[in-house]
Amino acid sequence: MSTLTRRQALAAGAAMPLVAATGAPGFAMTEKKGASNAIHRRITLGDFEITTLLAGTAVRDEIQTIFGMNVSPEEFQQVSDANFIPADKAQFFFTPTLVNTGSEVILFDTGLNQAGITAALAEAGYAPSDIDTVVITHMHGDHIGGLMDGDDETFAGASYVTGAIEHNHWAAAGNERFDQKVAPLNDKFTFLDDGGSVASGVTATAAFGHTPGHMTYRIESGGQSMMLIADLANHPVWSLARPDWEVRFDMDKAGAAASRRNILATIADERMPMIGYHMPFPAIGYVATRGDGFEFVPHSYQLAL
Repeated sequence: MSTLTRRQALAAGAAMPLVAATGAPGFAMTEKKGASNAIHRRITLGDFEITTLLAGTAVRDEIQTIFGMNVSPEEFQQVSDANFIPADKAQFFFTPTLVNTGSEVILFDTGLNQAGITAALAEAGYAPSDIDTVVITHMHGDHIGGLMDGDDETFAGASYVTGAIEHNHWAAAGNERFDQKVAPLNDKFTFLDDGGSVASGVTATAAFGHTPGHMTYRIESGGQSMMLIADLANHPVWSLARPDWEVRFDMDKAGAAASRRNILATIADERMPMIGYHMPFPAIGYVATRGDGFEFVPHSYQLAL
């Protein structure tokens, strides 16, 4: 017959669950914290530092009113199930990108509002006064929302760049959001066309369709390249992987699909990384050709080594 030493008895007692006076197990009540997201991710590309900024996120329901509008509910459900995502809702991400070239700090898009972009910048170690240039890929509200808060200009010390076709369209459209957020800054804007340069190593590439003058941007440094695709593809499964699926927010749906196929094929062929404004945060990944479409391959550590 074996006996327990005092130390063994104490250890055994410590391993037993707490028991309340009633004899039922008792557990300390710990407040749940809820789901969370990091709000910045910094990587390197050649001599550049690139930081993605989560300036907002939201859940949207009835998602086939936005994506896959030209496919059957059965096909939409099947594709969603195969990719382990619900077919009735989605998490939206709004991800501006900061490019620090060493001599300039360039911000691509500004999120939904001033509070969101300034909070994300602060988390990443930047202030609005650090921004030299703000590039607007296109004029939808979730890209221009952080430019102004009432009469308060968020990036008062910066210059602004956007596509000429895009700006001209919205300037004539009578759009309230444009008139509030962009028009007051018109005198500070520089306008470019396809192939135009924002700075050394930062080049505009036309990706018309989502909006009339929607631009993507190629970033090049130290022999490495990356593409900022903005809203070329707004979801990894329902848009990027299936470029012909219609998206409600694409103003020219056929043109948007053609731009997706063209630019995503280039990204895949060159095996370059990309950043997508609405891709799951941190919004960085690669594109592989898969059948008649593509596959989004999320970044893990390749650009952080």
